[in-house]
Amino acid sequence: MADRGISAIALFLLSPLMLGLAIAVYLRLGTPILFTQTRPGQNSHIFTFYKFRTMTSDRDARGNLLPDAQRLTAFGQFLRKTSLDELPQLWNVLKGDMSFVGPRPLLVAYLKRYTPEQARRHEVKPGITGWAQVNGRNAIDWEEKFKLDVWYIDNWSLGLDLKILFLTLIKVIKREGIAQANHVTMSEFQGTSSGR
Repeated sequence: MADRGISAIALFLLSPLMLGLAIAVYLRLGTPILFTQTRPGQNSHIFTFYKFRTMTSDRDARGNLLPDAQRLTAFGQFLRKTSLDELPQLWNVLKGDMSFVGPRPLLVAYLKRYTPEQARRHEVKPGITGWAQVNGRNAIDWEEKFKLDVWYIDNWSLGLDLKILFLTLIKVIKREGIAQANHVTMSEFQGTSSGR
């Protein structure tokens, strides 16, 4: 309940900034302004996830989208490095689909690829930021990320959430862990070969 109240206040206070960003996205990337995608939340409940769009819709001669690295513009990189692209997720928090802190919501396709232990990340609401995000974000591999997610669930406290929020601010200022090595974001999770 506190998350929803805080998100309502944040949406009100940040509405001028979000409007400005929406206009900038429209002028630089066109429509749609928002990137929307279905993601699994708590108990694997599927919801619609929102972000500001950071990539073009450029396609090859066959109509297939070009690789992410070719579609991510300098403006899009700026939005990602500053985490401004994440602001529309305040609406997800207001709706109750997400929390401020928790494991990041990933692709629906990953649900069938998790080990039982990794699937525990869906025991709580996903977050705008999380323990994995302040301990490497996209610069660490999937297995480490999932271990950090489960550790968060087993060790949750209000103090831990406040610590994560503070560390998130530091990470955003330093712009650390935005991408995985040799990728503009994070490579696709294909499943864990061991322990399945």
